[in-house]
Amino acid sequence: MRNRYSLFSLVRNGLSHNEKWGRAWHSPEPKREYDVVIVGAGGHGLATAYYLAKIHGIRNIAVVEKGWLGGGNTARNTTIVRSNYLWDESAQLYEKAMQLWEGLSRDLNYNVMFSQRGVMNLAHTLQEVRDTQRRINANLYNGVDGEWLSREQIRQQVPLINLDSRYPVLGASFQRRGGVARHDAVAWGFARAADQLGVDIIQNCPVTHIRKKDGAIEGVDTGKGFIRAKKVAVVAAGHSSVIADMAGIRLPLESHPLQALVSEPVKPAINTVIMSNAVHAYISQSDKGDLVIGAGIDQYTGYGQRGSFQSIEHTLQAIVEMFPSLSRVRMNRQWGGIVDICPDACPIISKTAIKGLYFNCGWGTGGFKATPGSGWVFAHTIANDEPHPLNAPFSIDRFYTGHLIDEHGAAAVAH
Repeated sequence: MRNRYSLFSLVRNGLSHNEKWGRAWHSPEPKREYDVVIVGAGGHGLATAYYLAKIHGIRNIAVVEKGWLGGGNTARNTTIVRSNYLWDESAQLYEKAMQLWEGLSRDLNYNVMFSQRGVMNLAHTLQEVRDTQRRINANLYNGVDGEWLSREQIRQQVPLINLDSRYPVLGASFQRRGGVARHDAVAWGFARAADQLGVDIIQNCPVTHIRKKDGAIEGVDTGKGFIRAKKVAVVAAGHSSVIADMAGIRLPLESHPLQALVSEPVKPAINTVIMSNAVHAYISQSDKGDLVIGAGIDQYTGYGQRGSFQSIEHTLQAIVEMFPSLSRVRMNRQWGGIVDICPDACPIISKTAIKGLYFNCGWGTGGFKATPGSGWVFAHTIANDEPHPLNAPFSIDRFYTGHLIDEHGAAAVAH
């Protein structure tokens, strides 16, 4: 890998006043034709390009992005990584992602700041206790780590928490391998690694139409002209249904704003991720001290990236209920992402009836944590025109065969 980051390169460039670092990635003009055009330069799209080039040897690839690299949902999330999903199909897919996360910084030669500080899912009722313990047992059966924490163990782990609020905490599941990663670094790391394998990353290049002929893909019309392609892979998050409509495909998706907010920096107070389904809020603390707080989706459909004040108010009420000592902490900023949700709260990672056209979408609120696993299986699907066994259950065909994977409410908070 050229321009490899190392202690030696850090010292060498420091001696030259850091003026000779190479570009992390290039911004080329598109070529006339590619083997694969990937629509969407977020984490999933860039990961797909990287694994296509690295594992499958396909390097004549363009990743086209309507805005800037990593400027969509990759930059608009709360960075949580976990794999403790209930159903076998979901658990195995997310566990593959977790395994890739654990070696990702070394693989990409880029620090993605993956911090395995653990993810705690609180149980507030007897029914939640039963459901949580069932999920832990299912996780262990699938080789996913998980354990039950008593009230006293929770108090020892998170001294700030109020266990006896209006929503008393009866226990929690805990996945020690879970945690958080730096979202920008993930996009930048995959972009840099893909670029060094010959992938063209083309920003400010919106797709306006998908051309097809005789049931097969011809290419895409973009803001920079027509780009011919043997295969087109769409990874456009909340706008996937818009892109699908260009090809005459109707996807079973709804797009909703999903909100988050971050506080002013405070001293270290929370050393894990705490999530509550009953009050639908979750919190962690960043390396620089910000409290990163997440909410549920807004109930209305839309493509706005602001969200509603009602959701913000409800979320902060829930956080103060669980952490009364945070009541006077000030919020610095708030943002919203656009999530696309399938009826069974599981993604579509599939080829379509149009030869050479593939979709990776419908991740809902679980997209960031799946980033490397999603790219890994999608690259396999594109390269071989057949799904990998891990993503075969997530074919678009399931919506008329009835083989749905219902993760709605099954895996604690759906983030």
